[in-house]
Order: sequence, then structure tokens, then C-alpha cells
Amino acid sequence: MAKVLEINGPLVRLELPGAVLGEQVSVGALGLVGEVIGRDGDTALAQLYEDSAGLAPGEAAAGLGHPLSVELGPGLLGGIFDGIQRPLEAVRQVSGDRISRGIRVPSLARGRRWAFAPAPDRSAEMVINAGDILGSVQETASIAHRILVPPDVSGELLELAPAGDYEVDATIARVRSHDGSIRKLTLCQRWPVRIPRPFRRRDHAVQPLVTGQRILDTFYPLLKGGKAAIPGPFGAGKTMLQHQIARWCNAEIVIYVGCGERGNELTDILESLPKLTDPHSGRPLMERTLLIANTSNMPVVAREASVYVGITIAEYFRDQGYDVVMVADSTSRWAEALREVAGRLGQMPVEEGYPAYLGSRLAAFYERAGRVETLAGGSGSVTLIGAVSPPGGDFSEPVTSHTKEIIQTFWALSKELADARHYPAIDWLESFSGYIGQAARWWADNVDPGWAPARARALAMLSESEELRRIVNLVGVDALSSEQRWSLEAAELIKEALLQQSATDEVDSYASPAKQYLLLAGLLDIYDRGMRLVGQGVPARRLLELPVLGEARRWKTRYGDADIAGLRERVARLVEDFMPLEAEYFPAGPGEG
Repeated sequence: MAKVLEINGPLVRLELPGAVLGEQVSVGALGLVGEVIGRDGDTALAQLYEDSAGLAPGEAAAGLGHPLSVELGPGLLGGIFDGIQRPLEAVRQVSGDRISRGIRVPSLARGRRWAFAPAPDRSAEMVINAGDILGSVQETASIAHRILVPPDVSGELLELAPAGDYEVDATIARVRSHDGSIRKLTLCQRWPVRIPRPFRRRDHAVQPLVTGQRILDTFYPLLKGGKAAIPGPFGAGKTMLQHQIARWCNAEIVIYVGCGERGNELTDILESLPKLTDPHSGRPLMERTLLIANTSNMPVVAREASVYVGITIAEYFRDQGYDVVMVADSTSRWAEALREVAGRLGQMPVEEGYPAYLGSRLAAFYERAGRVETLAGGSGSVTLIGAVSPPGGDFSEPVTSHTKEIIQTFWALSKELADARHYPAIDWLESFSGYIGQAARWWADNVDPGWAPARARALAMLSESEELRRIVNLVGVDALSSEQRWSLEAAELIKEALLQQSATDEVDSYASPAKQYLLLAGLLDIYDRGMRLVGQGVPARRLLELPVLGEARRWKTRYGDADIAGLRERVARLVEDFMPLEAEYFPAGPGEG
């Protein structure tokens, strides 16, 4: 009889002949959920996804015959799950405000019926392949849930259910596989979380993930199917930035994984997201959102599993042809779970106590992002955004440094900028994007060919302003030439009029790419016109008195996306703002008399 031999926190050694690595197990009288991570003869080492307090040697254990898997089907969207995909609302109804150990609640609600519409091009006796679409269910008003043939099934379609209302585990199709066996297909399927779902090939089409946040889209763009990190210390604004991305990005599905974060922070997200309206459809944002909550007081091993549950669900919606964004908050807490388990296993610690395989685990996780051609022949993407919480804001610590080597977009948050009330508090000197070349083609085709040179000029001005700021701090502003004073003012103008963005302002919360470029082009035009006058002898102090500088700072809130034409017309009239100075210093025209 299988039984518990030894207990070491979340790790238990079991007498379990025939156990398979990765197999899910049920341990003790409560039936605690676990996973086999090691074998030695007839004994197996399992990690538990629930608290092992009270578990005693000699209690019964059993292998469940399948790896840790998730249920995939209608009913996912709008749900809030824990780290092993237990629906928290259903759990609350059964056990109250605290999750009872060993509780079993189906991930997808039974008893609820879904209106299934079979695909018109599917009929009996035809051959179907893995990933083909059998039909659809209108899961929410915003999203049609496409019912897919599981990746491990193909053969002759013997029967397809007619249109009607079905529960998730009702048979809607029968398939004769190539080996002659009959497979019954339902509205839902299961998939192991640690195995990436298959696809045909990588799709290298270029399409930016438009977030409406100017410093992200204009300066450090991320492509759909790309990988990004948001490192930052406590209080730098990670949560608000993630809110903005989830609300405004042009992805169709958003999955938020709260991995080991503080309970009060996660509560704020769980309470605020359901109240938000999707700006693209006018419907509740939760109709295209899914939340996985695993707070810091929940079992540490479930924290490690939660990111795999999230990415597997993201891949499932990708296979339906959707663009999915997954935010993991935070991968630092996930790495801490790896460190704790590795320590209990007695594995050799390396940098700061993390296991030697930290880098490879992070790389394997981020590698599951990408834009692909699905098995059904469509196109879908998973964009991964991992928040990182480096202790003390130290970006040289192992999780941040390994992540920096893996991802292509790095949005570094600065505590100094946050303290100065500059939001989003993204440091334009520490951040980078490896997608500039691809994004430039999209901006040139869809917005303006001048985006790439304008972006490069603005970043150069911001970099130069840091040097000038150090000079001012040492010897004062009077040590600067007029050209340097004007350059410093122009950089401040870009920071305040372009990079700062209010999440609570109805107009400023989101900026379309067209508005972003017009703002950037207008600010650079102001700089160029002023620099020409300074070069002709106009003192910088007179330029600093121009009313247009204060007005330009208000363009972002004055001109909404419905008034792009008004902003374009205002930028075109900038020549008029400099005419009074030109008339004063050059009555006969610049360069004359």
C-alpha cells in the first residue's frame, strides 16, 4: 500500500511503486494535491501544492495517473482561480473565506450549459486533424470560444453534435483515430501545464502591442508575441502600469497571474479589474480577462505552478487564433519558490542561494511566448510580460540579470522618478527594446516614416540632458551656454509633455499611435525652431518666456484621440509662436540688418 514515509515542509517522500515523474498524487487523509519530482526505486519524492501541517508518516497516498494539468474550455474567462486552477468563488461557497486543504472543486462549472454551434464545414466521415475547429461557444459578449480538436487527436470524424446547449463534459464529437480506437470529444480538454502546446511554425509577422502608454509604444515598443520585463522596487508603480496595459492593450485576451504578491495588493487588483470597462468594446473588461491569484501566504509550491497554469491557458486561447497578453506578477516570487524547494532538496545553491537552473527555468518559461501559425492554420500570439521585484531596486540581482538576458523589452522602473511623482516611472536610460527595427516598419506603414529618427533624436536629447543636469547641480545654470540651456529646457518639455502620463485622466490615460507621434513631432519642432533662434543670437532666457512652452505641456490632455486633426493643425501653426521673437530681434528678417 502506498504511504507517506517522510515529510519535509512541502516535500514528502512516498512509498509509491510505479510512480512516474510529473505524476499528480493525492496524499494523506485530506487528499492533498502534489506532484512527483523524483524517484528512487519504489520511493517517490513529491512536492505538495497545499500546506502539509498535520500530515503524518504512514498516511495513505495514491498516484492519480496523470501529470498536473488544467481544464481548458468554456467558463475560463471572467474567472478567478488559485495557483492550481481551483475557482476561488466556487471554493468560497464550499469552504468559506479560507481554502480548505484537500478541497476538490471542478475548474470549469458543471451544470452550466453552453450554446454550441458546430462549424459549417465539418461533417461526418471527413478527416480532421489536431487543432481543427469543431465549432464555437459564445462564452462572453466579447469572445467566441472556439472548440478545438485536442492536439493528440486526429482521424475520421464519425459524429458531430448539432447546435444546442451542452455541459462542458458532454460528448459533442466522436473520432476514429488512425489506430482504430474511438475518441469522444467534449467541450473541454485537459493539457499538462509543463508541456508547451504544439503549433505549426513561428509566425514572424510584425504587429506592435499598442498599450496607449507613450513611453512604452513610442520609445520602448513590444511586439505581439514578444517578451518583456517590468523590474522595479516597491512603490515604483508596477501595479498601476500593469493595470494600464491590461486595460488598454490591443490584445484580445488578458491573463493576470498574481504569483506570490502581498494579499492586499492582489486584493486591490481583484476588486478593481472587475469594475473596469473595456475601452475597445464598452463591455466589462472581465469578459476578456482571467485572473490567477496565488498570494504570498498561500503554499509556496503552488506559487511555482501558477505561472505554468497561466501560460498553458494563454497558449490555449492562442491556439484559437487570439492575441493573448499574460502578465506574471512577479517572477521574483516564483524564483523564491524555486529557491525554497531547491534548498529543501539539498541542491547546491549558487548566486544568492538560487538553484543553478534558475536561468534555464526562466528561459524555458519566456520561450513559450511567441506569435505562431496554429495547428488549424490561423494566427495567434502569446505576449509575456513578467514583473520583477529586485530587493532594494538592485537590477544586478540574479532574477533581474537573468531575465534581462532573455527578454527583448526592458521597462525599468525608477523609485526616484516615482518619488518625484513622474508616472509611469520608467527610466529612459535603463530601459531598452530589441524590437526597434521591426516596429519602425510598422510605424512607417501605419503612422509616419519619421517615427524612428524622431525617437532617436528625443532619446539623445534626454541622455544629453542628464549630463547638463549634473553640470547645473555642480556649478549652477549660469555655467551653461544658451544652446545648452535651451537643450535642457527641451528635454524637460519632452519629459513633462510626452513621457508623463496620467492614468486617471480620461483624455491622457490612453494615446493612440497617431497622437503619440504628433506630440513627439511637435515637441521636436519647438526645439528646432528655438535652437535656430539661439544660434542667431537670441538669448535662451527669452525663449523660456514663450507661452507655447506651457501650452505644449497641456496638449496631451487638451487633444483627445477624437481630435487628432486639431492637434495636427496646432502643430502646423508653431511658426506663429516664434514670430514675435523674430520680429523683435530681426525686424528686417533673420540674418539681415
